Amino acid sequence: MLNTHTTSMTPATAATAAAQTASDARRPVHPLWMRITHWLNALAVVVLVMSGWRIYNASPFFPFQIPASFTLGGWLGGALQWHFAAMWLLVFNGVVYLAMNLLSGRFARKFFPLAPRGVLHDALAAFRGKLSHADPRQYNQVQKLAYLLVVLDLIVIVLSGLVLWKSVQFSTLRELLGGYEAARRIHFFAMAFIVAFVAVHLVMVALVPRTLLTMLRGKRGQS
Repeated sequence: MLNTHTTSMTPATAATAAAQTASDARRPVHPLWMRITHWLNALAVVVLVMSGWRIYNASPFFPFQIPASFTLGGWLGGALQWHFAAMWLLVFNGVVYLAMNLLSGRFARKFFPLAPRGVLHDALAAFRGKLSHADPRQYNQVQKLAYLLVVLDLIVIVLSGLVLWKSVQFSTLRELLGGYEAARRIHFFAMAFIVAFVAVHLVMVALVPRTLLTMLRGKRGQS
């Protein structure tokens, strides 16, 4: 007698699957700790960028300055105070963000696997306006790469900032970055990358506004 195999779902299996689906629907898209650290990081970055532009204007190394209306601090001393305050917020909050992501398994679950072919596929789909955003719990390959690059960029900002803050104390790090002036430029371009990311991020939020709602209240928003 031949053995037969059925692919139909038994009532018990169907009930379990339905219960899991209902549980996933009730579970926040983003946990509370993630939403808090996200907004604190956003605040720190905004203050760092605006005060950093004022600090740059005090000693520019390019033939342009940032309009004063986009800067924070009013004068060099005030800008430095804002900058240092935001620096500590970014460092401590960033450590909490990374630790919670790693310990909870969210980092591996959200950002991997990541493959060049997948990034290219999703990037082309985005340019054609055919990239799906149906499930806010799942990042596409372009999002995964962008968020990972932002994490790395913030680390570069902190390391180069340490050189600019305490050049003598962090002399080894200063030499690894190519010297004080090289560290200034690295810090500037790392900041420029963050500004570009935020600009694109805001455009994407405007196109898919429910992503903002999920980051505010943790639940799915309406399209």
